[in-house]
Amino acid sequence: MTFVVTENCIKCKYTDCVEVCPVDCFHEGPNFLVIDPDECIDCTLCEPECPIEAIKSEDDLTEEEMVFLELNAELSREWPVINESKDPLPDAEEWKDKPGKLDLLER
Repeated sequence: MTFVVTENCIKCKYTDCVEVCPVDCFHEGPNFLVIDPDECIDCTLCEPECPIEAIKSEDDLTEEEMVFLELNAELSREWPVINESKDPLPDAEEWKDKPGKLDLLER
């Protein structure tokens, strides 16, 4: 099992989660974070830190969210590790909880 960053993170990119990760498994893209499933140790520390509840256990993903399991794995191989908190994107509050953001993901 692994934890997965889901759609709600797109265009928000809060980084509260990265500082609590003991294995530095978060990777940063232009407007999204992902978790490397090969590095995640299922410690559960990141999940409650996300202010927009974008992090879920693989076991708790809905059928529609399963695409994010592979997306996290794919992009974690391309994007650099992030292990220090940064400011969220400037308009993060406006994008919080908006559905249909997958097409807005920047690679």
